Amino acid sequence: MGTKTITIMDDVYDLLSRNKRKDESFSDMLRKEYSKKGNILDLAGAWSDLSDKDALEMEKSIKKSREYTRKHVMERIK
Repeated sequence: MGTKTITIMDDVYDLLSRNKRKDESFSDMLRKEYSKKGNILDLAGAWSDLSDKDALEMEKSIKKSREYTRKHVMERIK
């Protein structure tokens, strides 16, 4: 496996150092951090400011998209 040298600002190095465990390398820490999948609960309340009208429009658009996809998939299957 190859290596790369990167230049980062001192404050970024300090940030990385603070977030890295003593038993892991910077590569291990960055790999762990950036290969994480998100937690669905992080999205809770993300659309809490969405109006009822906007929510209804979004629901209509989703239904329309699903119908379009279903129709075209069925055409290709036949």
